[in-house]
Amino acid sequence: MQHDDLIWQVIRNNHCSYMCKITTGTFCRNLYNVTGICNRSSCPLANSRYATIRDHDGVFYLYMKTIERAHKPNELWERVKLPRNYEKAIEIIDKHMEFWPKLLVHKIKQRLTKMTQCRIRMRKLELKVREKIMTVPRKEKKREARREEKAEKAAVLDKSIETELLERLKKGVYGDIYNYPVEAYNNILEMEGLQPSATEEEEEEAEIEYVEGYDGLEEEEDMEDFDGLMNDESFMVNDEDGMQEDNEEMDRLEQHIPKKLRALLESKSQKTDGDYAGKKPNRKGRVITEVEEEGDPKQKALLLD
Repeated sequence: MQHDDLIWQVIRNNHCSYMCKITTGTFCRNLYNVTGICNRSSCPLANSRYATIRDHDGVFYLYMKTIERAHKPNELWERVKLPRNYEKAIEIIDKHMEFWPKLLVHKIKQRLTKMTQCRIRMRKLELKVREKIMTVPRKEKKREARREEKAEKAAVLDKSIETELLERLKKGVYGDIYNYPVEAYNNILEMEGLQPSATEEEEEEAEIEYVEGYDGLEEEEDMEDFDGLMNDESFMVNDEDGMQEDNEEMDRLEQHIPKKLRALLESKSQKTDGDYAGKKPNRKGRVITEVEEEGDPKQKALLLD
């Protein structure tokens, strides 16, 4: 079932999909090839006993193939995980390939050394800061420039429209036929430092407050003071004396009034008494007039309306 020489003759002389011929030599693209060179000892297809090392996301594995598993393609390769330490990885290779051909073991160790060096160099390049050159297509550049120009024009247009609407709002062109958002209105007030109108403040509901009234005790005390004042005999006596003095003063002043002026006053008083008969008298204050006579000083007359 497995004939290595026959397989190699067919691959080498007829056709192999992994073979790559260039000017420098013939190479193999098979992932399980140890050296990457197309020859009899390195071909993974023409050797029933074969081993190699592969990298899976930074982790190295030792792959081994034997003739006993040739009838099971899904279990053809046996793999062993190798540690990151180079010396320990060499020890594991020596342990698992103790009775293998020395040339194949040497090639596997060379591959492990080369892959370890590549991993160290990749780590150094990642830590080192390097410039990255990127190409920008011309079409994208022109498209972005056109979009920026259109956006600037739209922004200028929106700004002009906003200023025009603000001017109309201040002038009151439309009155109250439109509804504008409250947030935008507040933002405009903050920007321009304006204050809301008095009508808007009046529209707000007035707060209801409750205050204390007059105490009943204070009213009673006031009434007691007034009753005591009315009951006071000295107060009443003084009041009567004052009224008598006022009457005497009025009689004295009437004696000095001329006859013509006295008759005129009496006629007016009779007319007024007839007009206001049956009506409540209109109480007014007293008016003092000054009358001058020839050779006499100024005399005061008390006239009652």
